[in-house]
Amino acid sequence: MAWISLVIAGLFEMSGVAMMNQYTKDRKWRSLLLLIVSFGASFFFLSIAMDTLPMGTAYAIWTGIGASGGAIIGMLFYGESKDWKRLVFIAMVLSAAVGLKLVS
Repeated sequence: MAWISLVIAGLFEMSGVAMMNQYTKDRKWRSLLLLIVSFGASFFFLSIAMDTLPMGTAYAIWTGIGASGGAIIGMLFYGESKDWKRLVFIAMVLSAAVGLKLVS
């Protein structure tokens, strides 16, 4: 259950980052509300995961999902560079997160 909560927290983190970008572009209340709800849910599910998982592992995986997901969302929806080097480094972040799961 802790790992599922951690993945959900990471997905909400990705949503929060996307809404942060959206809010800086349009300054609409809807974007701000989704930003606040997304980050709030992200912290809530992270706290559930940290009841069981070590803090360092949970935080590293949470930030890895958020950073990688944010970069991928930027590439897909906001026209950011899709250079192969970016993809290699995103894969490295995700493989490090998987490695932490394997040794935890």
